[in-house]
Amino acid sequence: MKLPGYYSSGQFARMANVSVRTIRFYDKQNVLKPSYVNESGARFYTDSDFARLQQILLLKYLGFSLDDIREMTISDTDYHFMLSSLKMQKKLVQDRIEQLQLVEHAIENTVDAIGKQEGIDWSQMLDLIHLTGMEKSLRTQYQDATNISARIRLHRDYSVNRQGWFPWIYEQCQIRPGMQVLELGCGNGALWAENMSRLPDRISVTLSDISDGMLRDARRTIGGQDPRFSFAAFDCHSIPYADASFDLVIANHVLFYCSDLDRVFREVRRVLRPDGVFLCSTYGASHMREISSLVQEFDSRIVLSAEKLYEHFGLENGASLLAPYFAPVRCLCYEDAIELDRAEPLIEYILSCHGNQNQLLLERYKDFRTFTEHRTRHGFHITKAAGLFLCHPA
Repeated sequence: MKLPGYYSSGQFARMANVSVRTIRFYDKQNVLKPSYVNESGARFYTDSDFARLQQILLLKYLGFSLDDIREMTISDTDYHFMLSSLKMQKKLVQDRIEQLQLVEHAIENTVDAIGKQEGIDWSQMLDLIHLTGMEKSLRTQYQDATNISARIRLHRDYSVNRQGWFPWIYEQCQIRPGMQVLELGCGNGALWAENMSRLPDRISVTLSDISDGMLRDARRTIGGQDPRFSFAAFDCHSIPYADASFDLVIANHVLFYCSDLDRVFREVRRVLRPDGVFLCSTYGASHMREISSLVQEFDSRIVLSAEKLYEHFGLENGASLLAPYFAPVRCLCYEDAIELDRAEPLIEYILSCHGNQNQLLLERYKDFRTFTEHRTRHGFHITKAAGLFLCHPA
């Protein structure tokens, strides 16, 4: 019997130009389950399943394993998350294009060298081999970049303070023409993208991050042709610039991830000019506490962060940690909170965290969505306790 809006396994496979065996394999691997199974065991699929299948096939084309795909997709017809996933996939495609352009350039150089009977740059060819094995690192990097974007969106769209975090940070930077600026852990470049119209023409800004994937996002956000910006991948425990190189060093929500703060502070002080400023932001113990309470009410095993990052470097202890290297140290707090009455942005934020939530929530996603919708229906308040320290070399 034909079910309205449903496709048999054979019809579904023909729509995607794959075999029925492939469809059955995805079902067995818990990557794509049918929307309906009748009493005789026949499987039926919907248009939403087809959108999910297209997502899976694209990720497979990009070289990801089924284990990777299972982690990157959600068993639901929620188009909000489909949109986020497609945006991440677009970034992956863009990056693959850039890789292939590098491959093309290296091959052209090698062909040219052979034609001229010159020596071949085998180190460049070796780099090509490394390029072909980047899928796992790309997945991690772009998941990180997508996660940062999810967290930024919650703050940007639902914060009570309408000035916005990045405009406020920029205001405290006191940017002047001619300055040399270094940002540590620039992420996707949002600080500069949101303040581009305020940035002087005559300035030099170096954006750095330990993640190449983040830097690629920052280039695309800002535009790789703007001569005011340069990009560098390095660990801020070892800053590869000469002493007294910068008028301003920025570390926006970065220091609590650093394993050796003393080493980072020494490096920052070294590259700062005598009259320079170190601006570093963080948050306090009460920051976003309602979100942790929400998920633990749903499942007490969930921990959104493996550690309490504010204990490593937070508003409560930051000044004392900075004091041996900088004086004076001034703390400024950003007065704000989040108010929302929609589940989607809150769920997106939760899934972007660094804890164990994805292991425990994705299999129960529909239940968790219903739970979160119920809790946010009449409004949901989230405390924000964030601020920054303005420091001068001691």
